[in-house]
Amino acid sequence: MPAKHMNYVSDHTQFINELKAKNPAIEEGQRAGRALLWDKPPVSLDEQQRQMASAIKQQAYVYQNKN
Repeated sequence: MPAKHMNYVSDHTQFINELKAKNPAIEEGQRAGRALLWDKPPVSLDEQQRQMASAIKQQAYVYQNKN
């Protein structure tokens, strides 16, 4: 790789780096948001079976009325 390209930093990367420098707590907020929405504890097998047993079966075409 030519030497002139080794120190290249894109505009997007510069923006993110500046944003993180101005607001160091931004990453902690991202982690908290991820934990709130995505990081869930594992579900036990009993709980999985209960959820599957209580699920309502969906018809093949959901927008069709039952006649």
